[in-house]
Amino acid sequence: MKKLCVALSLLIISALGSIAFTNIKTGGIIGKITPVDAASTVSLVAAKDTLSAQINQGVFTFTNLKEGVYTVVIKANAPYKDTTVERVAVKDSATTDLGEIKLQQ
Repeated sequence: MKKLCVALSLLIISALGSIAFTNIKTGGIIGKITPVDAASTVSLVAAKDTLSAQINQGVFTFTNLKEGVYTVVIKANAPYKDTTVERVAVKDSATTDLGEIKLQQ
């Protein structure tokens, strides 16, 4: 009985150890807004979570994202209109490039 308990304990510890050290693969989203000064903020929405990114020379980047589907919300400066890019898919260890996003007046 004692050997069985030791064997089960070792099995559980090794299983937990293998789970704890698995690599979580993350991806990202990048894009460029034109005109460069047309947007004030860029946010990323997934379910109830929201992230914001800085815009540098019209370029924004979101990193360390889990695999899933996201919505990118761009808040524009006047006279430009806010823009939403829906269903942006992120795969493990890949960066999704949205390319150039032209804001309309």
